Amino acid sequence: MPRLLQVTRVTAACILPALLIGCASQVTTRAAAPRMPETIFSPLPLPTPNALRTQTGRPGPDYWQQRADYRIHATLHAEARVVSASGVIRYHNHSPDELTYLWLHLEQNLYLPDSRGGQRGVGGSSIPNPDVNTRGVEVTHVRVNGREATMQVYDTVARLDLPEPLAAREGVVEIEIGWRFEVPRFGDARMGWEQTRNGTIFQIGQWYPAVCKYDDVHGWNTLPYLGQGEFYTDFGTFDVRLSVPRDHLVAASGVLMNPAEVLTAEQRERLKRAAGSPAAVIIRGLDEVGDAASRPAGEGPLTWRFVAHDVRSFAWASSPAFIWDAAGIAERGSTPSERDGSAELPSGTLVQSFYPVEATPLWFDNVDMLRMAVLHFGGKWGVYPYPTATNVNGVVGGMEYPMIVFCSERLDERDLFEVTAHEAAHWWFPMTVNTDERRHAWFDEGFVTFMTLYAMRERRASWFDPRGWAASVAEHLGQGGQPAATRSDEIVGGAYGVLAYDRVAWALYCLREKVLGPQRFDAAMHEYIRAWAFQSPQPSDFFRVMENAAGCDLAWFWRGWLYEDAPLDQAVVGVRHNGDIATATFENRGAMVMPLEFLVRYSDGSSETRTAGVEVWYASDRCELSWATGGRRVRELIVDPEELLPDVNRANNRRSGG
Repeated sequence: MPRLLQVTRVTAACILPALLIGCASQVTTRAAAPRMPETIFSPLPLPTPNALRTQTGRPGPDYWQQRADYRIHATLHAEARVVSASGVIRYHNHSPDELTYLWLHLEQNLYLPDSRGGQRGVGGSSIPNPDVNTRGVEVTHVRVNGREATMQVYDTVARLDLPEPLAAREGVVEIEIGWRFEVPRFGDARMGWEQTRNGTIFQIGQWYPAVCKYDDVHGWNTLPYLGQGEFYTDFGTFDVRLSVPRDHLVAASGVLMNPAEVLTAEQRERLKRAAGSPAAVIIRGLDEVGDAASRPAGEGPLTWRFVAHDVRSFAWASSPAFIWDAAGIAERGSTPSERDGSAELPSGTLVQSFYPVEATPLWFDNVDMLRMAVLHFGGKWGVYPYPTATNVNGVVGGMEYPMIVFCSERLDERDLFEVTAHEAAHWWFPMTVNTDERRHAWFDEGFVTFMTLYAMRERRASWFDPRGWAASVAEHLGQGGQPAATRSDEIVGGAYGVLAYDRVAWALYCLREKVLGPQRFDAAMHEYIRAWAFQSPQPSDFFRVMENAAGCDLAWFWRGWLYEDAPLDQAVVGVRHNGDIATATFENRGAMVMPLEFLVRYSDGSSETRTAGVEVWYASDRCELSWATGGRRVRELIVDPEELLPDVNRANNRRSGG
């Protein structure tokens, strides 16, 4: 797209809806300096604080959230590539509202040939597509508190009217439900199956009827599943039994509860050893794949039972082709169920990788990669709270679920570590800090991409190129496109990664490295994570926590980086001397503002770096800065000498001394 000569921004009228519902399309022009009364520095029109969400961004004394617990028994019919299941959902109404109906997600309906998502053609779900299209989910029965009930299905959501109202604050309802679906070959980057040399790998996500999130901001969150926007659900406990062919190994969210029934004695001994080992222990090796002795003796399927506490979803994988490695991490955090005594979990974290022979030799190192990522993120952003951390190689390129991720990379070491670390970072956002991905993709994808930058640098310094990142982000700024905070499903094709991932990641990097500094940023981010762990923040809560904990007004930053497609163009336009005083004139020629940093090189060979806060742009897009030179003459002045800001025109960043 050709670069527009006008600088555009989202109007104030659109920013507030954007904070809540992702509005991002209305634009107007911003006048040149001097600034108009409403500027990039004006306060964001955030929602009014209340007893649920306070002025400091923390949950208030009246904060509430719902809970949904699931007991599921599913059977994988491997030859038919079909999953059939039945379950009981125990739904707890902690809201102040009496509920007369519930909404449920039926996300397998995305793969119907006439689904709304399929009609959009996002993520490979276009119509027709035999690798994607299925008959959706077939609901076989529904009962509410033991009484037959009927759901009204609307694409990927369904309304369930309750036989009697669900009481506010303490009401509980049980929903019995049965369903079945065909596993699509390529399930819109969330799930699918792959035929390998030693059998089929099934990766199963978004597979069960899930109660929609009911919250204090939107009520029922019933935005349809269109394939691009991800998920927003409540925490709960999942007790899941998976019946699969006897020759399969199963990886899943949570803790395996019946190893004696589904593993050999040797495998159980190896797992015990792995839990205490920092190095990978082979649970089932390459030479054991296909060997009947690597599975318990007997006939017929085996049922694996997993329990996952305090999670917002559940995913699993099953295959006869898996090699299985594991290692341990001694220290981990805790979940709410552990803290209130309702659950007792194993100590430490078991780190695991499941992969086929096609992924070797690269995946021989994946346990080490995953373990390093979990330790890195735990050291920087809070110790990982869950007892397992698993990566599964298969057809899914990269997808995150509680305690389990799917990654397809098999060729390149850097790419495998990057996708492994990125998906593992999602265990912090949104699996622990429960953000609304369906509306705010940037609110987790940008965060975890930012986190991954530092993990990449720690793993291998050459894997992180900050100048390259800044230049790449700059290429897409101010092109008349969408802001980063555009609602997930409204982001135009090809821009999803640029906006929700890269731009926001680099915004946070610049906020940490160039605005607040690491100490100030980290303290504020830690405050945010502590405040909202296992709860559900909105963007406005994040802004308020960061500003309060950092002691800094950042409205200009959020507006420029998130709610505008604003270019940054800092220029030095003149340098002059008056005795021992040098004066440099700078201009901010783009709509985005950032603090000013410049390198001064003197004619005697010495140099110094000087900075000025973003406040120099308060009144005008032009400023003058003076300083004592000690008699030295300025030979050259360079704006943003490290080239870490996404400046769209570096040609005006240098000026010879006057």
